[in-house]
This record gives sequence, C-alpha cells and structure tokens, in this order.
Amino acid sequence: MGYSNGFISSLGYYEATAKTFSDICKKTSIPTKILKYYNSKNILPSGNDLDIICDKYEITEDYLKLKMGIIDYSLIEKLQYNAKKINEEIEKTNIKENKKFNDIKIVFDTDKGILYQGDCLDVMAGIQSDSIDMIFADPPFNLDKLYPSAMNDKIKEEEYIKWSESWIKECIRILKPGGSFFTWNLPQWNSRFSGLLHGRMTFRHWIATDIKYSMPIKGRLYPSHYSLLYYIKGEKANVFNADRMAAQVCPKCFFDIKDYGGHKHKMNPLGISLTDVWSDIPPVRHQKYKKREGSNELSIKLLDRIIELSTNENDVIFDPFGGAGTTYVVAEMKNRRWLGCEIDSCDIISDRFADLNDEKRYLNEIRSNYNNLFPPKIKTEREKRGLWTAESVKKKHEEKHSIKN
Repeated sequence: MGYSNGFISSLGYYEATAKTFSDICKKTSIPTKILKYYNSKNILPSGNDLDIICDKYEITEDYLKLKMGIIDYSLIEKLQYNAKKINEEIEKTNIKENKKFNDIKIVFDTDKGILYQGDCLDVMAGIQSDSIDMIFADPPFNLDKLYPSAMNDKIKEEEYIKWSESWIKECIRILKPGGSFFTWNLPQWNSRFSGLLHGRMTFRHWIATDIKYSMPIKGRLYPSHYSLLYYIKGEKANVFNADRMAAQVCPKCFFDIKDYGGHKHKMNPLGISLTDVWSDIPPVRHQKYKKREGSNELSIKLLDRIIELSTNENDVIFDPFGGAGTTYVVAEMKNRRWLGCEIDSCDIISDRFADLNDEKRYLNEIRSNYNNLFPPKIKTEREKRGLWTAESVKKKHEEKHSIKN
C-alpha cells in the first residue's frame, strides 16, 4: 500500500472522498483544507491537531506514524526492541516472489565495455556481488517527461521511492567493498534516499552542482542546483583522486577574482582543493552538442570529474541508466572498463561511439585546466602583466627568508 491515503487510512477510512474529509472535519473541527494537506503530502499532524486526532480516534502517535510510513528514531528504538515479534508477524504475511527476468541482449560492446538493452534491475540481477568499482546513477526524476520507450515518468511518490530503493539496493550489492556510489537527482528525491543509504553505506559528500535551466517558480526559491550523493561501501574508499582546481581570474584582464592576501606563498602550485559545491559544470543546452531530443543530458565535464575522483585505469564502472551514454563515453576515453544498460533504444549511444574525436578534444581541453594553480595560457598572460604566479611568490618568499637569515 505504501502511504497513499496513509493519513485517512490510519483513522479507519479507505477513500479520500469529500464525505471522508467532511466526517473527519466534523469529528475534529480541523479544517478540511488542512486535512487534505496532511493526506496528500503524507504529513504527520503536530501540535493541537495531533492531540485532537489521537484523542478523537483513540490512537497513539506511534500508530499514526506506522500507518503513514513515517519512521523517526524514537519509533526505530521501539521497533528494534520488538524486532523478533514484528518479524514473526511479517513472516506470516510474507509472499515469496518468483522473479522472472526478461531476456537481456547485448546491443553494443567495445574492448572496454558492454551495453545491454533492458531494465536495470534485470541487468543487475546477472552481475556478480562485490564486483563493481564505481557506480554512477542518473535515474528518471519522476517529472512527467516523455521518453521514447513511453515509460511512465509520473507515478505516485511512494511507487517512485519504492522503485528507487530497489535499484539502489542492487547497486549496493554489486559494488565492491571500498567502491564508490554516486546518484544524481533533485534534492527532493536524494534527501529521501539518503535515509536508506545511511543504513547501508558510509556517507562522503552531498555535492551541490549549480546548474540553472529555467526561470524561477513562483512561491519558491530559485531551484538552481542538482544534488549528487556520494557514498562508499565500507569504511574507506579504495580510490580518492580529487582534481585540484585553478584559481579564479578575470577572463579579460587575468587579475585575481579572489584576494589571497599574504598567503599566496602557501598556495599549492597544483591548484585549489575541490569543494562540495561545483559551479563550473555547464548544462548541455546547445543543439550542436545534444545527443537526444527533449531530454537533459549530463556534461562530459561532470562525468570526467566523478570518474577521476573515484577510479583508476582499468577499474569497472557501472551506470544503470544509460541515457545518451555520457558515462560510457567518458569511461572509454579514460581507459576504464564499463558496463551499462538502457531501457530505451540504444542507437544514440552506439552512434556516439562511432566517432569520439570531438569528445576527446573537449575532454583534453577540460583536463588541461586542472591540477595547475594557473593553467599554462593563464600563467603566460599573468606573467606578461607582472601578476603573481605560484612560482613568483614562492621565489620572492624564499629570497626574503634568505636575506633575514
């Protein structure tokens, strides 16, 4: 049942009709508008409303939370204490499912990777446990987008979460101890998945990626970032190779955008440490670079950073939602082995592999700006203008120190 109508069902009603809300309103004196809000958003009543509902319907707050599927730590403690008894009741009603997996076909392969067409759950069922070094997942966001497969991208919230939990659990199963797991989604959904992940993996970062696609929505803050959850399986990551970033300078005059004061000589010549807020990932907007019609795509820059951060050459990467194939393309170019699947047509992905020259040039351009405080071109321009560089301030500091001695 999930939690559809969880609020009204906890009060003994089974349909969210006008009469249902009218009856509850008469009994509790809580306005119908507020009752509908509790039910449609699955929000636990609080304050006087909670006291009145519990009193009038002779139920407890814990019963209400259980029926609505709202689990907090106080309830977890009670569930843990009664775990044996609860498990006995669950076993009585447990229905064993006979899973029949669809035939999965390989539609494309290279020396480094294999692409399957089919449902990701079916594909993952055939992947050995503890065998993947890194998983990146960019699932549908449940925003009612039209996909070529005509899949339903606007299902009930609890159905979406239940489906998401099923593929996330499979990802955890196939990931190696010490392997990295990333999932890209709206903050609304990733905040829900973090509860499941916290109980099975080790949290590393909630990465906010600043990408603006559209105009602000009335009555809300401007939604300008996507969430990238980063967890590892076990206590310690097998690989952590974060790129260092170039200092920010004006693209015209090459002067500093940020003042580093008297600490310039302490700056790492390889660059500035990567933070958990990424503001330099461009959305793929221009039709020239888009591979699929009507759907947003991930930037090569994003996947390059994630793959560099969490894998070494020849490590195995899995992406359960192929889309336009960006993960597989970047993995191929960076000499990683990869596995992937896509439920829609895979023609876009296989066509993309036919000529990777432009993609390689773009990737090389991206990489040339990392792990240098000032990339070569910028360093040259700063030297022309007599502006400091990592080498010049270090030399000046050493000369000053030697004079004092």
